Amino acid sequence: MSHVDKKQKTSNSLEQLKASGTVVVSDTGDFESIARYTPQDATTNPSLILAAAKKENYAKLIDSAIQYGKKHGKSVEEKTEQAVDALLVEFGKEILKIVPGRVSTEVDARLSFDKDATIEKALHIIKLYEDSGISKERVLIKIASTWEGIQAAKELEEKHGIHVNLTLLFSFAQAVAAAEAKVTLISPFVGRILDWYKANEKKEYTAETDPGVISVRKIFNYYKKHGYNTIVMGASFRNVGEIQALAGCDFLTISPKLLEELYNSQDKVPKVLDAEAAKAEGEEKVSYISDEPAFRFALNEDAMATDKLADGIRKFSADIVTLFDLIEKKIQA
Repeated sequence: MSHVDKKQKTSNSLEQLKASGTVVVSDTGDFESIARYTPQDATTNPSLILAAAKKENYAKLIDSAIQYGKKHGKSVEEKTEQAVDALLVEFGKEILKIVPGRVSTEVDARLSFDKDATIEKALHIIKLYEDSGISKERVLIKIASTWEGIQAAKELEEKHGIHVNLTLLFSFAQAVAAAEAKVTLISPFVGRILDWYKANEKKEYTAETDPGVISVRKIFNYYKKHGYNTIVMGASFRNVGEIQALAGCDFLTISPKLLEELYNSQDKVPKVLDAEAAKAEGEEKVSYISDEPAFRFALNEDAMATDKLADGIRKFSADIVTLFDLIEKKIQA
């Protein structure tokens, strides 16, 4: 490594972000693009997997998944579902060759309001990983933060020792219930919150006034004040300003495009979030995990969270349907 490379490595914004105590996670299905950023973990979702699956260089993974589906399903529908599950795991396995930590693999978003079906699908995904020699310790099962999803996550963590990443999290009530469920990690969506406020309030925001940034800071402070071990992982960023404004957050999951911007930037990234300081700033304790009506009412009172949760589930569901169609055509070919 040359002197210039060393300087780049130690002083770029990405390395400064890591030095702030934030664990950097790559948010992609395109695993060939992430190694240079040396993330600890990686996250995927149906949209990312679909985008990657359309690339020619991932054809081998699709072929392998289709062979699995043909072997383990009877009808075309069964073969397709088995193949899609296998494909998610194929991507996860390849990602785990690059990252030292964990990969998040998402449960079909169409199951977001079915606790039992979510649990069944999660157990199946973990079995596919374990059949490939990968421990459940290296996998986070990604579930939407609906009431049913949070209850499924609680059972998976408590009864099965399966780590859960509660995603599509937009409200304080969702975050509180997730912490009470003792889930491993939550993914509050910063950029999608900003999108909603820009569309509805017709205003522009700085990193400091960004509603998504403010939401994650509030959740982080609350968790630290009350001693919750659930990891706060900011997600869905629109710009590096949002990322810099959350330096010090437990984890941040970042797209390759924004990782590249941070990698090539020398801008200072001072630590903003601090666990000790948070204890003085966090909200007073509230509870939702055993009170479904209170949870649903609190979520309903938050128009942004209600809209974005529903919108997120619809979009992920549409992409998983497209992925199913893509795989089904290949199975029938």
